[in-house]
Amino acid sequence: MKTIAIIPARLSASRFPRKPLAPLLGRPMIEHVYQRTKLCRMIDEVYIATCDREIFAAAQHFGGKAIMTSSSHERASDRVAEAAKNIPCDVVVMVQGDEPMIRPEMIESAVDPMRRDPAVLCTNLAAPIRSEEEFTDRNTIKVVGGLNGDALYFSREAIPARGQLLFSNLPIYKQVCVIPFRREFLMRYAALTPTPLERAESIDMLRALEHGFPIRLVRTDVPTHAVDTPRDLQVVEDLMRIDPLAGRRGESGGRS
Repeated sequence: MKTIAIIPARLSASRFPRKPLAPLLGRPMIEHVYQRTKLCRMIDEVYIATCDREIFAAAQHFGGKAIMTSSSHERASDRVAEAAKNIPCDVVVMVQGDEPMIRPEMIESAVDPMRRDPAVLCTNLAAPIRSEEEFTDRNTIKVVGGLNGDALYFSREAIPARGQLLFSNLPIYKQVCVIPFRREFLMRYAALTPTPLERAESIDMLRALEHGFPIRLVRTDVPTHAVDTPRDLQVVEDLMRIDPLAGRRGESGGRS
């Protein structure tokens, strides 16, 4: 099963402009995401999909493969679909460019249900939420799932409702933006009409759910931290200073 990874990236993010090129341990954040994704042996090729020449040039500088896409995309998954349309493969893993602490085992666990079950069209990593601050943060996308393991809903609001439960007893999870699609389903997804809840929440996966397509949730307990704001960048840099993966030759792009 040929599996590729595509990292969507653009400079005009509203919450953190120029985020992909923000310096992290002396290198652009997008380079960390690219090199750490390449460490996954399950991935045959890694590409960056962008509408910005500056990101394209940065990728070339550190030896990465990049594909220019339209500047009209509102959703990262649509950008990934455009980049993948001429690449023969079976599975396309979308790895968001703001996940610089991505680890190979996270990608492997996200793809594994597709290897075991040909009926699975799309999966999404979900990680436990550890703090009330993260639970109420609108930058953290929360997800709730059914007993069959499929997603029921994604939201920027704090779901599920707390009720009388202690925070420590809540079954609360966040979306981790490692999202494998079967290639055929990705192309079908991109052709679907954008949906009301997708627009209201600004969450790609709601388009699939609203059109009736299942998304299999895969739990990960690997500690990561996405970069949504400049403050997150400092938090992640501190975490990565003690991350042994950050010092591996592959992750550093072959530099000493």
